[in-house]
Amino acid sequence: MAYTVVSVFPQTVDTEEIKKDLKEKGFSEANIIVSKSKVETGLNHYQEDEQTKGFFDYVFAHDAEMLDAYRTHSVGKNNIVVYADDLEQAKFAKAVLNEKGALEVYRKPADQQKDIPEGMTEQEYDGIIAKAKHNIYFLDSERTYSPNSRGMGDTMDDLGSKD
Repeated sequence: MAYTVVSVFPQTVDTEEIKKDLKEKGFSEANIIVSKSKVETGLNHYQEDEQTKGFFDYVFAHDAEMLDAYRTHSVGKNNIVVYADDLEQAKFAKAVLNEKGALEVYRKPADQQKDIPEGMTEQEYDGIIAKAKHNIYFLDSERTYSPNSRGMGDTMDDLGSKD
């Protein structure tokens, strides 16, 4: 089974060095995605671009809490996504990313843990998702977060006509 490893790093981290280290440890460059966040205004009220939204919705489709946690923690930070062919490779990628300073995004309470593969701890599993690389849902090298619009985008006359 293929896995996707999602990690979040502070914006000050040298992501190219992390990518280089992953490549030296046997990961293909095609399976390492570095995505940097570009925030157009303050971090309080934002709207992510469609590609970013699609990626997070696809990866965390069955876990609303993790979806919200990763979506929130990724704003203004860097993401490194590693696609792995099997669980051992995913665990190794996660260990390398943690060693390089990946932020802890979310940890479920022990009573809510489920679907953790046998032989893995919760810490190893956090950020490792049993999903294969998908050609449609992926992160670009730059994610854009723009302000939420207030009110209507198009003006209308009294009768609701756009003319």
